[in-house]
Amino acid sequence: MNSGKGRNIELKEIQQQQVIEPELEGISQAVEENPTDLETQPLRRSLRERHEPERYEFLVTTHGDVILVDQDEPKTYQEAVASSDSEKWLEAMRSEMDSMSENQVWTLVEPPEGIKPIGGKWVFKKKTDMDGNVQTYKGRLVAKGFRQIHGVDYDETFSPVAMFKSIRILLAVAAFHDYEIWQMDVKTAFLNGILEEDVYMTQPEGFVTPENAGKVCKLQRSIYGLKQASRSWNLRFNEAIQEFGFIRNEDEPCVYKKFSGSIVSFLILYVDDILIIGNDYQPYSLSRLG
Repeated sequence: MNSGKGRNIELKEIQQQQVIEPELEGISQAVEENPTDLETQPLRRSLRERHEPERYEFLVTTHGDVILVDQDEPKTYQEAVASSDSEKWLEAMRSEMDSMSENQVWTLVEPPEGIKPIGGKWVFKKKTDMDGNVQTYKGRLVAKGFRQIHGVDYDETFSPVAMFKSIRILLAVAAFHDYEIWQMDVKTAFLNGILEEDVYMTQPEGFVTPENAGKVCKLQRSIYGLKQASRSWNLRFNEAIQEFGFIRNEDEPCVYKKFSGSIVSFLILYVDDILIIGNDYQPYSLSRLG
C-alpha cells in the first residue's frame, strides 16, 4: 500500500511484529511466575589460574620461611643493652652523648615548679652497605616532641627546603658550564639550632648519674624530635652561611649564590644535605655553625 508521504508497509513486516510481541510477553510472564530460576543459576567464574604477586618473593626462602628485614634492631634501651651487640650499641650511644656535650645541647637544672618535662627516647639503626652488610651502629637521642604544647615550649615550626626543580635547574647549569659538583651532609645538624623557647626534657635513659638523679635537661640547642628543630637549624644555617658571603635567593630560600671575580658558587640546602656547585672548589668550613 502507498498512502501519501508514508512509507510502504509490507505484509511480511506486519507478520513479524505479530510473532515477536507474543514471544516477549511469554518470556516476561515466565520470569514473573518463576523469579527464582535466574537466582539459582550458578555464577560463571573465570578458569584462569591465579598466582600470588612475585614482588615479595625475595622475602621468602625456598622452604617457605619469611625473612625478617628489620635487621633485629632494638626498640628500647633495655633491648639494646640486652642484645648480643650491646657493646656496639653502647658505643653508639656514648658517641651521641659526646656530640651532645660538645655542642652544649643542654644544662642540668632543678625542675621548675609547674613544668612537666617532655621525655626522650633512644632510636637505634644499623647502617648497611649495598650488599646488606652492617657498617655502623647508630644510636640517636630523640625528644618526644608530641608532648610539646603550642605557645608554651614551641611556636613556629615551618622550615623551607629546596625544590626539586631548583636542583634540576642548577644541575643543568653545572652540566652546561662544566662546573664541579660536591655533596656533603652536616653531622648532627639539628644540634646547631639555637632554641628561643624554654624546653625541658628528662635525662637520657642509661646516662643518669646518682648526684644528678633529680634534675632535668634544659635544652639550649634543638635536637631531633622537637617540633621546631628543623626551623631552628635552618635559621642558624642561614645566619652562618651569609657570613661566608653567600646571598640568599629571594624566590628560593634554600638556594644561595656567591660571585667573587670569575669565581661562581651555588649552594643548595635540603634539610641537612648540602649541594655545592661552582667553577673553583674552596672547602667552606661549617665549623662556625657550632
